[in-house]
Amino acid sequence: MQPSPHPPIDWQAFADEAIDLLCRFIRIDTSNPPGNERLACDFLGAILQREGIPFQLYDAGNDRVSLRAVLPGDGSKRPFMLLNHTDVVPVEREFWDEDPFAGTIRDGYIWGRGALDMKGLGIAQLLTFLTLHRLRIPLARDVIFFAQADEEAGSEYGMRYILREHPETIDAEYIINEGGGGTTELFGVERPVYSIAVAEKGPLWLRLVTEGLPGHGSIPHDDNALDRLVRALHRIQQWERPLTVSPVLEEYFRRLARAGIYRGDPTPEGLAARAAEDPRIRAMLTDTISTTTARAGIKHNVIPARAEATLDIRLLPGVDPAEFQAQLERIIDDPRVRIEPVHIRSSAASPFDTELFHCIESVIREFTEEAVVVPGMTLGFTDSAETRNRGIVSYGFSSGLTTPEVARGVHGHNERVSIEAFTLNCRMLWEVTLRMCAARPAT
Repeated sequence: MQPSPHPPIDWQAFADEAIDLLCRFIRIDTSNPPGNERLACDFLGAILQREGIPFQLYDAGNDRVSLRAVLPGDGSKRPFMLLNHTDVVPVEREFWDEDPFAGTIRDGYIWGRGALDMKGLGIAQLLTFLTLHRLRIPLARDVIFFAQADEEAGSEYGMRYILREHPETIDAEYIINEGGGGTTELFGVERPVYSIAVAEKGPLWLRLVTEGLPGHGSIPHDDNALDRLVRALHRIQQWERPLTVSPVLEEYFRRLARAGIYRGDPTPEGLAARAAEDPRIRAMLTDTISTTTARAGIKHNVIPARAEATLDIRLLPGVDPAEFQAQLERIIDDPRVRIEPVHIRSSAASPFDTELFHCIESVIREFTEEAVVVPGMTLGFTDSAETRNRGIVSYGFSSGLTTPEVARGVHGHNERVSIEAFTLNCRMLWEVTLRMCAARPAT
Protein backbone atom coordinates (compact mmCIF):
# COMPACT_ATOMS: atom_id res chain seq x y z
CA MET A 1 0.00 0.00 0.00
CA GLN A 2 1.30 3.45 -0.92
CA PRO A 3 2.28 5.73 1.98
CA SER A 4 -0.42 8.31 2.71
CA PRO A 5 0.32 12.05 2.56
CA HIS A 6 -2.21 12.53 5.37
CA PRO A 7 -1.57 12.43 9.14
CA PRO A 8 -0.93 8.93 10.55
CA ILE A 9 -3.69 7.02 12.29
CA ASP A 10 -3.36 4.94 15.46
CA TRP A 11 -5.07 1.85 14.03
CA GLN A 12 -5.38 0.09 17.37
CA ALA A 13 -7.18 3.06 18.89
CA PHE A 14 -9.28 3.26 15.70
CA ALA A 15 -10.32 -0.39 16.08
CA ASP A 16 -10.95 -0.09 19.84
CA GLU A 17 -13.24 2.90 19.30
CA ALA A 18 -15.12 1.16 16.50
CA ILE A 19 -15.73 -1.95 18.61
CA ASP A 20 -16.92 0.10 21.59
CA LEU A 21 -19.29 2.16 19.42
CA LEU A 22 -20.78 -0.92 17.76
CA CYS A 23 -21.41 -2.68 21.07
CA ARG A 24 -23.15 0.42 22.40
CA PHE A 25 -25.15 0.89 19.19
CA ILE A 26 -26.42 -2.71 19.28
CA ARG A 27 -27.73 -2.10 22.81
CA ILE A 28 -30.23 0.42 21.40
CA ASP A 29 -33.27 -1.65 20.46
CA THR A 30 -34.54 -0.31 17.14
CA SER A 31 -36.54 -3.39 16.14
CA ASN A 32 -38.93 -2.55 13.33
CA PRO A 33 -41.78 -2.55 14.07
CA PRO A 34 -42.01 -0.14 15.79
CA GLY A 35 -38.54 1.20 14.91
CA ASN A 36 -37.95 3.95 17.51
CA GLU A 37 -35.08 5.19 15.36
CA ARG A 38 -35.07 8.44 17.32
CA LEU A 39 -33.10 6.53 19.97
CA ALA A 40 -30.43 5.69 17.41
CA CYS A 41 -30.32 9.30 16.23
CA ASP A 42 -29.94 10.48 19.83
CA PHE A 43 -26.91 8.19 20.14
CA LEU A 44 -25.34 9.27 16.83
CA GLY A 45 -26.21 12.91 17.36
CA ALA A 46 -24.53 13.01 20.77
CA ILE A 47 -21.31 11.69 19.21
CA LEU A 48 -21.41 14.24 16.39
CA GLN A 49 -22.19 17.04 18.83
CA ARG A 50 -19.15 16.17 20.97
CA GLU A 51 -17.02 16.37 17.84
CA GLY A 52 -18.46 19.77 16.90
CA ILE A 53 -20.12 18.45 13.72
CA PRO A 54 -23.55 19.93 12.95
CA PHE A 55 -26.34 17.60 11.85
CA GLN A 56 -29.99 17.68 10.88
CA LEU A 57 -32.85 15.44 11.99
CA TYR A 58 -35.77 14.47 9.75
CA ASP A 59 -38.84 13.40 11.71
CA ALA A 60 -41.48 11.38 9.85
CA GLY A 61 -43.58 11.13 13.04
CA ASN A 62 -43.91 8.52 15.80
CA ASP A 63 -40.17 8.60 16.57
CA ARG A 64 -39.28 7.60 12.99
CA VAL A 65 -36.26 9.89 12.71
CA SER A 66 -33.34 10.00 10.28
CA LEU A 67 -30.07 11.91 10.73
CA ARG A 68 -27.83 13.64 8.19
CA ALA A 69 -24.45 15.32 8.63
CA VAL A 70 -22.08 16.83 6.06
CA LEU A 71 -18.35 17.51 5.94
CA PRO A 72 -18.02 20.18 3.26
CA GLY A 73 -15.59 19.81 0.39
CA ASP A 74 -14.23 22.40 -2.01
CA GLY A 75 -16.90 21.59 -4.62
CA SER A 76 -14.49 20.40 -7.30
CA LYS A 77 -16.27 17.03 -7.27
CA ARG A 78 -19.86 16.03 -6.58
CA PRO A 79 -20.82 14.70 -3.10
CA PHE A 80 -20.08 11.24 -1.72
CA MET A 81 -22.65 9.65 0.59
CA LEU A 82 -22.21 7.06 3.33
CA LEU A 83 -25.74 5.68 3.65
CA ASN A 84 -27.01 3.34 6.35
CA HIS A 85 -30.18 2.43 8.20
CA THR A 86 -30.60 2.28 11.96
CA ASP A 87 -33.59 -0.05 12.29
CA VAL A 88 -33.24 -3.82 12.65
CA VAL A 89 -35.58 -6.77 12.23
CA PRO A 90 -37.24 -8.29 15.33
CA VAL A 91 -35.74 -11.23 17.20
CA GLU A 92 -36.93 -14.48 18.77
CA ARG A 93 -34.89 -14.25 21.95
CA GLU A 94 -35.44 -17.88 22.96
CA PHE A 95 -33.33 -19.06 20.01
CA TRP A 96 -30.30 -16.87 20.75
CA ASP A 97 -27.20 -17.98 22.65
CA GLU A 98 -26.56 -14.37 23.75
CA ASP A 99 -28.88 -11.47 24.55
CA PRO A 100 -29.51 -9.96 21.08
CA PHE A 101 -29.41 -6.43 22.49
CA ALA A 102 -26.47 -6.73 24.88
CA GLY A 103 -23.64 -6.06 22.42
CA THR A 104 -21.69 -8.94 23.97
CA ILE A 105 -18.14 -9.80 22.91
CA ARG A 106 -17.49 -13.55 22.99
CA ASP A 107 -15.03 -15.84 21.22
CA GLY A 108 -13.75 -13.03 19.00
CA TYR A 109 -17.24 -11.95 17.86
CA ILE A 110 -19.52 -9.01 18.57
CA TRP A 111 -23.00 -10.48 19.10
CA GLY A 112 -26.33 -8.81 18.59
CA ARG A 113 -29.09 -7.80 16.23
CA GLY A 114 -27.67 -5.41 13.68
CA ALA A 115 -24.07 -6.56 13.94
CA LEU A 116 -24.24 -7.46 10.24
CA ASP A 117 -27.47 -5.75 9.14
CA MET A 118 -26.47 -3.02 9.36
CA LYS A 119 -25.27 -1.27 12.48
CA GLY A 120 -21.78 -2.63 11.87
CA LEU A 121 -21.44 -0.88 8.53
CA GLY A 122 -23.16 2.18 9.99
CA ILE A 123 -20.48 2.46 12.67
CA ALA A 124 -17.71 1.88 10.09
CA GLN A 125 -19.18 4.79 8.13
CA LEU A 126 -19.48 6.95 11.23
CA LEU A 127 -15.87 6.34 12.25
CA THR A 128 -14.65 7.14 8.73
CA PHE A 129 -16.68 10.35 8.86
CA LEU A 130 -15.32 11.29 12.30
CA THR A 131 -11.72 10.56 11.30
CA LEU A 132 -11.93 12.79 8.23
CA HIS A 133 -13.11 15.57 10.55
CA ARG A 134 -10.56 14.94 13.28
CA LEU A 135 -7.61 14.90 10.88
CA ARG A 136 -8.96 17.95 9.03
CA ILE A 137 -8.53 16.18 5.70
CA PRO A 138 -9.07 18.70 2.85
CA LEU A 139 -11.95 17.33 0.79
CA ALA A 140 -12.72 17.66 -2.90
CA ARG A 141 -16.29 16.51 -2.26
CA ASP A 142 -18.90 16.98 0.39
CA VAL A 143 -18.96 13.78 2.44
CA ILE A 144 -22.47 12.99 3.68
CA PHE A 145 -23.30 10.65 6.55
CA PHE A 146 -26.98 9.70 6.34
CA ALA A 147 -28.56 7.34 8.90
CA GLN A 148 -32.05 6.39 7.72
CA ALA A 149 -35.13 5.04 9.46
CA ASP A 150 -37.48 2.24 8.39
CA GLU A 151 -35.46 0.42 5.72
CA GLU A 152 -36.44 -2.99 7.07
CA ALA A 153 -40.17 -2.34 6.55
CA GLY A 154 -40.04 -0.64 3.15
CA SER A 155 -38.68 2.86 3.94
CA GLU A 156 -42.03 4.67 4.04
CA TYR A 157 -40.79 6.60 7.10
CA GLY A 158 -37.19 6.68 5.93
CA MET A 159 -35.85 7.03 2.39
CA ARG A 160 -39.27 7.39 0.76
CA TYR A 161 -40.25 10.07 3.27
CA ILE A 162 -36.95 11.86 2.67
CA LEU A 163 -37.39 11.78 -1.11
CA ARG A 164 -40.94 13.14 -0.80
CA GLU A 165 -40.28 15.87 1.75
CA HIS A 166 -36.54 16.62 1.54
CA PRO A 167 -35.31 15.49 -1.89
CA GLU A 168 -32.50 18.05 -1.89
CA THR A 169 -30.72 16.01 0.81
CA ILE A 170 -30.20 13.08 -1.57
CA ASP A 171 -27.68 14.62 -3.93
CA ALA A 172 -24.49 12.69 -4.60
CA GLU A 173 -22.36 11.27 -7.36
CA TYR A 174 -21.67 8.08 -5.43
CA ILE A 175 -23.26 6.22 -2.52
CA ILE A 176 -21.91 3.37 -0.43
CA ASN A 177 -24.66 1.40 1.29
CA GLU A 178 -25.36 -2.15 2.41
CA GLY A 179 -25.87 -5.07 0.03
CA GLY A 180 -22.44 -6.36 -0.94
CA GLY A 181 -19.87 -8.13 1.17
CA GLY A 182 -17.01 -10.53 1.44
CA THR A 183 -17.29 -14.29 1.91
CA THR A 184 -14.63 -16.82 2.76
CA GLU A 185 -16.27 -19.49 0.61
CA LEU A 186 -18.44 -19.57 -2.50
CA PHE A 187 -19.73 -22.52 -4.54
CA GLY A 188 -17.79 -24.83 -2.23
CA VAL A 189 -14.43 -23.16 -2.93
CA GLU A 190 -12.53 -21.59 -0.04
CA ARG A 191 -11.16 -18.31 -1.34
CA PRO A 192 -12.07 -14.71 -0.43
CA VAL A 193 -14.71 -13.30 -2.76
CA TYR A 194 -15.96 -9.73 -2.52
CA SER A 195 -19.22 -8.86 -4.22
CA ILE A 196 -19.79 -5.17 -4.85
CA ALA A 197 -23.56 -4.92 -5.21
CA VAL A 198 -24.38 -2.77 -8.22
CA ALA A 199 -27.96 -4.02 -8.58
CA GLU A 200 -30.77 -5.62 -6.63
CA LYS A 201 -34.00 -7.43 -7.27
CA GLY A 202 -37.15 -5.42 -6.75
CA PRO A 203 -39.94 -6.54 -4.42
CA LEU A 204 -43.45 -6.77 -5.83
CA TRP A 205 -45.48 -7.90 -2.84
CA LEU A 206 -49.05 -8.73 -3.75
CA ARG A 207 -52.14 -10.00 -1.95
CA LEU A 208 -54.59 -12.27 -3.78
CA VAL A 209 -58.17 -12.04 -2.50
CA THR A 210 -61.16 -14.15 -3.48
CA GLU A 211 -64.75 -13.98 -2.25
CA GLY A 212 -67.56 -16.49 -2.68
CA LEU A 213 -70.68 -18.02 -1.23
CA PRO A 214 -70.36 -19.37 2.32
CA GLY A 215 -72.21 -22.50 3.33
CA HIS A 216 -72.19 -25.84 5.06
CA GLY A 217 -69.19 -27.99 4.30
CA SER A 218 -71.41 -30.97 3.62
CA ILE A 219 -72.84 -29.32 0.50
CA PRO A 220 -70.00 -28.37 -1.90
CA HIS A 221 -70.69 -25.81 -4.63
CA ASP A 222 -68.81 -24.00 -7.40
CA ASP A 223 -68.43 -20.63 -5.65
CA ASN A 224 -66.01 -21.64 -2.90
CA ALA A 225 -63.57 -18.73 -2.30
CA LEU A 226 -60.82 -21.05 -1.11
CA ASP A 227 -61.14 -23.36 -4.12
CA ARG A 228 -60.86 -20.32 -6.40
CA LEU A 229 -57.72 -19.15 -4.59
CA VAL A 230 -56.13 -22.62 -4.76
CA ARG A 231 -56.74 -22.76 -8.52
CA ALA A 232 -55.09 -19.35 -8.94
CA LEU A 233 -52.05 -20.39 -6.88
CA HIS A 234 -51.74 -23.60 -8.88
CA ARG A 235 -51.63 -21.67 -12.15
CA ILE A 236 -48.96 -19.38 -10.73
CA GLN A 237 -46.86 -22.36 -9.63
CA GLN A 238 -47.07 -23.82 -13.12
CA TRP A 239 -45.96 -20.55 -14.76
CA GLU A 240 -42.49 -20.98 -16.27
CA ARG A 241 -40.72 -17.65 -16.57
CA PRO A 242 -37.67 -17.07 -18.79
CA LEU A 243 -34.13 -16.95 -17.47
CA THR A 244 -32.18 -13.76 -18.08
CA VAL A 245 -28.41 -13.34 -17.73
CA SER A 246 -27.92 -9.60 -17.25
CA PRO A 247 -24.58 -7.87 -18.01
CA VAL A 248 -23.93 -7.71 -14.24
CA LEU A 249 -24.39 -11.45 -13.75
CA GLU A 250 -22.55 -12.27 -16.96
CA GLU A 251 -19.52 -10.48 -15.54
CA TYR A 252 -20.11 -12.00 -12.09
CA PHE A 253 -19.99 -15.58 -13.36
CA ARG A 254 -17.25 -14.85 -15.89
CA ARG A 255 -14.90 -13.58 -13.16
CA LEU A 256 -15.74 -16.45 -10.83
CA ALA A 257 -15.19 -19.01 -13.58
CA ARG A 258 -11.85 -17.45 -14.51
CA ALA A 259 -10.79 -17.72 -10.85
CA GLY A 260 -11.84 -21.37 -10.67
CA ILE A 261 -14.60 -20.66 -8.12
CA TYR A 262 -17.57 -21.25 -10.37
CA ARG A 263 -16.73 -24.52 -12.05
CA GLY A 264 -19.70 -24.74 -14.36
CA ASP A 265 -20.23 -23.31 -17.81
CA PRO A 266 -20.64 -19.50 -17.39
CA THR A 267 -22.44 -19.04 -20.70
CA PRO A 268 -26.18 -18.29 -20.64
CA GLU A 269 -26.88 -21.84 -21.83
CA GLY A 270 -24.70 -23.37 -19.13
CA LEU A 271 -26.19 -21.18 -16.42
CA ALA A 272 -29.71 -22.12 -17.50
CA ALA A 273 -28.84 -25.80 -17.07
CA ARG A 274 -27.30 -25.15 -13.64
CA ALA A 275 -30.30 -23.05 -12.55
CA ALA A 276 -32.56 -26.07 -12.98
CA GLU A 277 -30.83 -27.70 -9.99
CA ASP A 278 -29.54 -24.74 -7.97
CA PRO A 279 -32.30 -22.56 -6.39
CA ARG A 280 -29.94 -19.66 -5.66
CA ILE A 281 -28.70 -19.41 -9.24
CA ARG A 282 -32.29 -19.73 -10.44
CA ALA A 283 -33.24 -16.83 -8.17
CA MET A 284 -30.43 -14.75 -9.66
CA LEU A 285 -31.58 -15.34 -13.24
CA THR A 286 -35.36 -15.12 -13.08
CA ASP A 287 -38.30 -13.27 -11.54
CA THR A 288 -39.26 -15.37 -8.53
CA ILE A 289 -42.61 -15.91 -6.81
CA SER A 290 -43.00 -17.35 -3.32
CA THR A 291 -46.39 -17.92 -1.70
CA THR A 292 -45.78 -16.79 1.87
CA THR A 293 -49.14 -16.73 3.70
CA ALA A 294 -52.67 -18.06 3.17
CA ARG A 295 -55.78 -17.42 5.22
CA ALA A 296 -59.34 -18.71 4.90
CA GLY A 297 -62.15 -20.16 6.95
CA ILE A 298 -63.59 -19.94 10.43
CA LYS A 299 -64.55 -23.56 11.13
CA HIS A 300 -63.88 -27.06 9.82
CA ASN A 301 -67.39 -27.53 8.44
CA VAL A 302 -67.98 -24.02 7.03
CA ILE A 303 -67.19 -23.09 3.42
CA PRO A 304 -65.37 -19.75 3.70
CA ALA A 305 -66.71 -16.55 2.19
CA ARG A 306 -63.22 -15.10 1.73
CA ALA A 307 -59.72 -16.38 1.15
CA GLU A 308 -56.44 -14.58 0.66
CA ALA A 309 -52.77 -15.32 0.07
CA THR A 310 -49.64 -13.20 -0.14
CA LEU A 311 -46.99 -13.44 -2.84
CA ASP A 312 -43.39 -12.36 -2.34
CA ILE A 313 -42.32 -11.59 -5.91
CA ARG A 314 -38.75 -10.47 -6.62
CA LEU A 315 -38.17 -8.91 -10.03
CA LEU A 316 -34.90 -8.67 -11.91
CA PRO A 317 -33.44 -5.16 -12.27
CA GLY A 318 -35.21 -3.24 -15.02
CA VAL A 319 -38.40 -5.34 -15.01
CA ASP A 320 -41.54 -3.17 -14.97
CA PRO A 321 -43.71 -4.18 -11.97
CA ALA A 322 -46.92 -3.07 -13.68
CA GLU A 323 -46.21 -5.18 -16.75
CA PHE A 324 -45.31 -8.18 -14.59
CA GLN A 325 -48.58 -7.84 -12.65
CA ALA A 326 -50.46 -7.69 -15.94
CA GLN A 327 -48.78 -10.96 -16.99
CA LEU A 328 -49.73 -12.48 -13.65
CA GLU A 329 -53.38 -11.53 -14.19
CA ARG A 330 -53.30 -13.26 -17.57
CA ILE A 331 -51.83 -16.39 -15.99
CA ILE A 332 -54.50 -16.49 -13.27
CA ASP A 333 -57.19 -15.86 -15.90
CA ASP A 334 -59.94 -15.25 -13.36
CA PRO A 335 -61.40 -11.75 -12.93
CA ARG A 336 -62.80 -12.75 -9.53
CA VAL A 337 -59.30 -13.06 -8.09
CA ARG A 338 -58.49 -9.57 -6.87
CA ILE A 339 -54.83 -8.50 -6.81
CA GLU A 340 -53.89 -5.90 -4.20
CA PRO A 341 -50.42 -4.29 -4.15
CA VAL A 342 -48.65 -4.29 -0.78
CA HIS A 343 -45.11 -3.08 -1.51
CA ILE A 344 -43.43 -2.24 -4.81
CA ARG A 345 -39.87 -1.15 -5.50
CA SER A 346 -37.74 -1.50 -8.61
CA SER A 347 -34.58 -0.06 -10.12
CA ALA A 348 -32.05 -0.56 -12.87
CA ALA A 349 -28.42 -1.51 -12.17
CA SER A 350 -25.65 0.97 -11.52
CA PRO A 351 -22.72 0.82 -13.95
CA PHE A 352 -19.62 -0.98 -12.69
CA ASP A 353 -17.04 0.69 -14.93
CA THR A 354 -16.68 3.68 -12.60
CA GLU A 355 -14.06 5.44 -10.52
CA LEU A 356 -15.64 4.13 -7.30
CA PHE A 357 -15.81 0.50 -8.45
CA HIS A 358 -12.17 0.55 -9.52
CA CYS A 359 -11.17 2.24 -6.27
CA ILE A 360 -12.95 -0.40 -4.15
CA GLU A 361 -11.42 -3.17 -6.25
CA SER A 362 -7.94 -1.71 -5.79
CA VAL A 363 -8.34 -1.33 -2.01
CA ILE A 364 -9.67 -4.87 -1.60
CA ARG A 365 -6.68 -6.33 -3.41
CA GLU A 366 -4.25 -4.29 -1.33
CA PHE A 367 -5.73 -5.69 1.89
CA THR A 368 -6.55 -9.20 0.62
CA GLU A 369 -4.24 -9.94 -2.30
CA GLU A 370 -5.82 -13.28 -3.27
CA ALA A 371 -9.38 -11.92 -3.25
CA VAL A 372 -11.69 -12.19 -6.24
CA VAL A 373 -13.78 -9.06 -6.78
CA VAL A 374 -17.06 -9.26 -8.70
CA PRO A 375 -20.00 -6.98 -9.45
CA GLY A 376 -23.04 -8.49 -7.81
CA MET A 377 -26.80 -8.34 -7.45
CA THR A 378 -28.56 -8.37 -4.10
CA LEU A 379 -31.53 -10.73 -3.93
CA GLY A 380 -33.06 -8.68 -1.12
CA PHE A 381 -33.91 -4.98 -1.36
CA THR A 382 -32.18 -1.91 0.06
CA ASP A 383 -32.59 1.85 -0.06
CA SER A 384 -30.17 1.87 -3.00
CA ALA A 385 -33.10 1.10 -5.30
CA GLU A 386 -34.46 4.57 -4.58
CA THR A 387 -31.12 6.31 -5.10
CA ARG A 388 -30.34 4.41 -8.30
CA ASN A 389 -33.67 5.62 -9.66
CA ARG A 390 -32.36 9.16 -9.13
CA GLY A 391 -29.33 8.41 -11.29
CA ILE A 392 -26.89 8.06 -8.38
CA VAL A 393 -24.27 5.32 -8.67
CA SER A 394 -25.04 3.27 -5.56
CA TYR A 395 -23.00 0.28 -4.40
CA GLY A 396 -23.44 -2.20 -1.62
CA PHE A 397 -20.01 -2.57 -0.04
CA SER A 398 -19.39 -4.12 3.36
CA SER A 399 -15.80 -5.12 3.32
CA GLY A 400 -15.34 -7.63 6.13
CA LEU A 401 -14.90 -11.31 5.25
CA THR A 402 -17.65 -13.50 6.68
CA THR A 403 -18.12 -17.26 6.65
CA PRO A 404 -21.34 -18.59 5.10
CA GLU A 405 -22.43 -19.86 8.52
CA VAL A 406 -22.06 -16.43 10.14
CA ALA A 407 -23.73 -14.74 7.16
CA ARG A 408 -26.89 -16.75 7.89
CA GLY A 409 -27.30 -14.63 11.04
CA VAL A 410 -28.66 -11.79 8.90
CA HIS A 411 -32.39 -11.72 9.81
CA GLY A 412 -31.75 -15.00 11.66
CA HIS A 413 -30.64 -16.16 15.09
CA ASN A 414 -27.29 -15.43 16.75
CA GLU A 415 -26.37 -12.57 14.44
CA ARG A 416 -22.74 -11.65 15.03
CA VAL A 417 -19.66 -10.30 13.32
CA SER A 418 -16.07 -11.28 13.99
CA ILE A 419 -13.92 -8.50 15.38
CA GLU A 420 -11.38 -9.22 12.64
CA ALA A 421 -14.00 -8.84 9.88
CA PHE A 422 -15.51 -5.72 11.43
CA THR A 423 -12.20 -3.90 11.90
CA LEU A 424 -11.16 -4.86 8.36
CA ASN A 425 -14.46 -3.35 7.19
CA CYS A 426 -13.62 -0.11 9.01
CA ARG A 427 -10.08 0.07 7.60
CA MET A 428 -11.11 -0.60 4.01
CA LEU A 429 -14.06 1.79 4.07
CA TRP A 430 -11.78 4.49 5.41
CA GLU A 431 -9.28 3.91 2.63
CA VAL A 432 -11.92 3.95 -0.11
CA THR A 433 -13.53 7.12 1.21
CA LEU A 434 -10.19 8.87 1.63
CA ARG A 435 -9.13 8.08 -1.94
CA MET A 436 -12.46 9.11 -3.41
CA CYS A 437 -12.90 12.32 -1.44
CA ALA A 438 -9.59 13.82 -0.33
CA ALA A 439 -8.41 16.86 -2.25
CA ARG A 440 -5.13 16.37 -4.04
CA PRO A 441 -2.28 18.16 -2.24
CA ALA A 442 -0.82 21.09 -4.11
CA THR A 443 2.39 20.33 -6.03
